[in-house]
Amino acid sequence: MTPLRAGILAALITLVLDQASKLWLLNVFELARRGVVKVTPFFDLVLAWNIGISFGWLQNDSQAAQLALMAVKGIAVVALAVWMARSHTLLATIALGLIIGGAIGNGIDRLAYGAVVDFALFHIDIGGKIYNWYVFNLADVAIVAGVAALLYDSFLGVPAAKAP
Repeated sequence: MTPLRAGILAALITLVLDQASKLWLLNVFELARRGVVKVTPFFDLVLAWNIGISFGWLQNDSQAAQLALMAVKGIAVVALAVWMARSHTLLATIALGLIIGGAIGNGIDRLAYGAVVDFALFHIDIGGKIYNWYVFNLADVAIVAGVAALLYDSFLGVPAAKAP
């Protein structure tokens, strides 16, 4: 399999898993009706609608702001796809596919619901005080994993040719 095909496959798998998990949690599991669902002592399922960008930054529910976010996301996906098509390493290409799939998945949410569906919450209790991480989804996991893999790949680098 060529690196480009692997990247496209990573994007498609990410998109399908992300959207399937959100649809299942919203429509079958009915997370909105259930409220907070404790899965482990440190992990809960909880429905959160993110109208901002990563980590809930730039929260703004105006239609102009949502359109601007979609435009930026669309430009970013096109730029990442061009980068992926030109990538020379399998790891970087798959990483870009993960980022693209996650971005498209969250973009679909924004179009369908006006906000991104987030549902995963990690937390820890230290001395009776609870510390929460940001609520996130599988698309977010793929984006973070893709960025981490790109960083790792950049440190590996393509070996330089030996001088004659």
